[in-house]
Amino acid sequence: MNLQIELVLLVLSLLFFLSILAGKASSKFGIPALLLFLAVGMFFGSDGIGIEFENIKVAQAIGTVALCIILFSGGMDTKFIEIKPVVNQGIILATAGVFLTALTTGLLIWWIFGMTYESAGIGILSSLLLASTMASTDSASVFSILRSKGLNLKNNLRPMLELESGSNDPVAYVLVITLIGFIKTDVIPSYINIILSIVLQLVIGAVIGFAIGKLTVFIINRIHIGNDSLYPILVFTSCIFIFSLSYFLKGNGYLAVYIGGLIIGNSKFVHKRSSLNFFDGLAWMSQLLMFLTLGLLVNPRELLPFIVPGLLISFVMIFISRPLTVFLSLLPFRRMGVRDKVFVSWVGLRGAVPIIFAIIILAEDVPHADLIFNIVFICTLVSLLVQGTSIPMVAKWLSLAEKRMRERKHRDFDIEFADDIKSITDQIEIKESMLQKGNQLMDLPLPEKTLVIMIKREDIYMVPKGNTVLQPRDKLLVITDNQLTLQETYDNLKVPTDN
Repeated sequence: MNLQIELVLLVLSLLFFLSILAGKASSKFGIPALLLFLAVGMFFGSDGIGIEFENIKVAQAIGTVALCIILFSGGMDTKFIEIKPVVNQGIILATAGVFLTALTTGLLIWWIFGMTYESAGIGILSSLLLASTMASTDSASVFSILRSKGLNLKNNLRPMLELESGSNDPVAYVLVITLIGFIKTDVIPSYINIILSIVLQLVIGAVIGFAIGKLTVFIINRIHIGNDSLYPILVFTSCIFIFSLSYFLKGNGYLAVYIGGLIIGNSKFVHKRSSLNFFDGLAWMSQLLMFLTLGLLVNPRELLPFIVPGLLISFVMIFISRPLTVFLSLLPFRRMGVRDKVFVSWVGLRGAVPIIFAIIILAEDVPHADLIFNIVFICTLVSLLVQGTSIPMVAKWLSLAEKRMRERKHRDFDIEFADDIKSITDQIEIKESMLQKGNQLMDLPLPEKTLVIMIKREDIYMVPKGNTVLQPRDKLLVITDNQLTLQETYDNLKVPTDN
């Protein structure tokens, strides 16, 4: 048993290490990191290196916990002030948009299978079930790609897309569970009961997420824990508690954790910065583990018979059902331009969530479950390859990408300010050319609202004065009021902003 545990840990550590390297390569070559995580899992799977992993229940559990953490982290990172102008558009896309996508895609899938794979005997309910698994945009993919690419989009498009992707999974989940029940029992309840059931689950989940989120902030600000590192663990405990409580009270856990994260992330509480950083790392690890697991679970040879219908369905979703859904859902918002709607249509990313829903279908032993899983996997790969890699290019092509300064990492100063402090810090390295007019700090042509608060020289840190003598390769930690002042500082010191 000990040898088996050590072997599992060795394999996991190698997989994690290779996936992290893949994530680094993704930023260099413009390939979504999530796609590379999948590739690593498939490479080590049964059709690759030969690791056998066929435990559907374990894969479902890993996917559920990982998605819970990703949604909670996404909620914590979403600012009310950013989503307020687009909250109506986001909610409509996350509700009516999911229904429209499932309906139009389901009908088209039924027609496609009748033309290309008639022997499968796919009926209208199975087609709608397959469409429902892919009806929501994937939060893990959207959060990961938009934030890793550092896209600064015009017209509040980024918060709207993140709001949609973070809140539309619950509706798709309810559709999937409902359709599974129809197929397995051959009984279709009244449409009124279906709608009431969906609304009730969403309301219960929203109330639980809001209430426990508020309670968590209240407790954190009044409890005094001797070990500061336990505060992020307390927030994590709240995340798991919200999801579990929603399940037992018949609410939607995915919506609950997203709203809980939204409430906590937009509140003031002690050690908030460390909690946000903790969840950023935890969310990335969850994405990595989830996509690795999904990659190990799939057998590439089994995908071959479904390539043609899979590609056709991918084409339908990318170029027909998603654009149709977006334009119909956003029809009331006349101020929203055509280019904005085209871009929103293009960011209809599929990722881990559809595959997790497909795993639920496998676990429930629904007819055509293997076919649904393989089609969903193909559509996910196509979406990440076609849409995920081209989002920055499409944003520039539609003139929706605003030029922004590249965010620099403080490699020599482990200092971060709370979000309430609107000032901006940055690290600047002194070059010989900056000292031509004098080598004292007061000789640098710094704007009035830029202040040097610390200097690092080799391994020594010092608090500067006006007459502090500077040397080449000194690192300055500067603080400014805003990005414009920081840009002025760069211009005055001739610091490149594209490195």
